[in-house]
Amino acid sequence: MRIQSPSLPELHAFVSISRLGSLARAAQALEVTPGAVSRAVARLQEHFGQALLVRQGRGVALTAQGQAYFEAIAPALDALEDAAMRAKVPLESNELRLSITPTLASHWLIPRLPDFRRQHPQISLAFMPYRREEYPLVASQGASLRGSDGNWPAGVEADYVVGRQIVAVCRPEDLQRLGELSSPRDLLQLPLLFHANYPNTWANWLAWQGWSSEGLVAAARFEQVSQLLEAAVAGMGIALVQRCLADQYLAVGKLVIAYPQCVSNDRGYFLCYAQALRRSPALVAFRSWVTAQGQAYEQQSSALGPKP
Repeated sequence: MRIQSPSLPELHAFVSISRLGSLARAAQALEVTPGAVSRAVARLQEHFGQALLVRQGRGVALTAQGQAYFEAIAPALDALEDAAMRAKVPLESNELRLSITPTLASHWLIPRLPDFRRQHPQISLAFMPYRREEYPLVASQGASLRGSDGNWPAGVEADYVVGRQIVAVCRPEDLQRLGELSSPRDLLQLPLLFHANYPNTWANWLAWQGWSSEGLVAAARFEQVSQLLEAAVAGMGIALVQRCLADQYLAVGKLVIAYPQCVSNDRGYFLCYAQALRRSPALVAFRSWVTAQGQAYEQQSSALGPKP
């Protein structure tokens, strides 16, 4: 019987670019050059005699034929990768590969890890480089703790951990200059610090409390929450951040919560992993522990209210 299916490198290139939407990100995920991905997809399209992908802006999009083919082969390709993973490293391994948003790692997770170590001394956590656009689609990629609104690629499972509680923070002396606050809009007297990737956070925060966002102007924009926090400590203005990331600053009095209302955001931090990894004892243990940590933290912070 003549084999009709293309080669595995071509299939991997096609599935990666379909999931990630660009040659560059697919090449990074596969650890090859963009040219290699482009040539593999070209061979695949030549094999079938039709276009499966088309250029769209700076990225690529699936044609109708490409979408149908992707839906048919992606689960099979993931199954092959998972089988290879199990043959090479049993899922019963006591090591969990984990990538995590750097700010969440330093401000929330790492201070709690001694408790995980006490409860599960047999499990080793191997921290991997964090890539915002790369999701764990096969078991060999481990798990990832990352910010999201809860929409995930096919084949990825996720559990909410922490981070939906949003608070406004600034230096104590900056808050004192404002005097008594009658509404959230009183905070707009201070310079507003924005997250560059989420410019609507201030508008949403005000809208959640029933106030207009008219007249919002960013005094500065930052790419990372850690930079927002340091800017607020330096006296550059007031920032909106996840409470779990600000606690270390609140505890020592470098920052205070500027307005007592704690708003729940749509985004949060999730533990995500490939479906095949859910049988791993290391993941089962870490998943149970970290979600319990998140629940306990949010219950405690809600009960305590803003820190003075």
